[in-house]
Amino acid sequence: MTTQPLEWTPPSTAKTYYLQSLEPNQIQQFLVSRQPRLPEDAKVQGSDYENACTTYLTNTLNPQQPKEELEAAQRILSNPMDLTLVSLMLSQGKTPDLFHLQEQQYNQMAEEFLQEWRYEFPLKKFSQAIYQMRLNDEKALPAEDFYQELLSLEDEKYKMAVSRQWTDSKGKGKKEWYFRHDKIMDFFLVQNFLGDSEETETRLIDHMNDPRFRGVYFLLATLLPLAEAKQLREQLIQYAADTKDHTVSDTFVQILRSRA
Repeated sequence: MTTQPLEWTPPSTAKTYYLQSLEPNQIQQFLVSRQPRLPEDAKVQGSDYENACTTYLTNTLNPQQPKEELEAAQRILSNPMDLTLVSLMLSQGKTPDLFHLQEQQYNQMAEEFLQEWRYEFPLKKFSQAIYQMRLNDEKALPAEDFYQELLSLEDEKYKMAVSRQWTDSKGKGKKEWYFRHDKIMDFFLVQNFLGDSEETETRLIDHMNDPRFRGVYFLLATLLPLAEAKQLREQLIQYAADTKDHTVSDTFVQILRSRA
């Protein structure tokens, strides 16, 4: 079973199930149900947290807003991963920005990282390492070069990374870190696709057919300046027309349409 978009023609005898989006009342219930999992030092708890959820959803799912914007908000809020992040932000007294959730989460983490370690989070260097890791199909994050950074990513308030510990055959303790979700990895990967360099332009073209970078293109639909995003949209549409692979182009078009 998969919830990822795949170009696949099922066998004629296969039975297909379609995962439906959460209804508004289910979104509300899910947000409220996250409360026992929130950090113990969360600023907003109890009835205040429930009221914050209600107020946020009332504003975000306002039926008076443009149809495309409402549909985009509903699509994001129907994803448990994004909803979990929304709940964390609400518990910290923040107003989640649905179209920049990962960036908003990173900025909060980076601000606290600076206060704790007295230097800025090395976003560019770290993102480049994640890009190489992705190219090499590696899963574990580079702990030797970014130990302090991984401790901050793993912090209970952000939960951008998780760690796994075990004992090897020689009885020596081992520990590795992994991104909690591909969407978090995509935020760091996309940093390698932003800017005006020739290298960036090459990457935008080279990875169109690479499923490991699909989430990056969805982020680019939001993060790129509108003119550049439209240009990339046309390139993706041309690629889809030639290859019959619409797994990136269709969603990219939908996200970009909501920006208009």
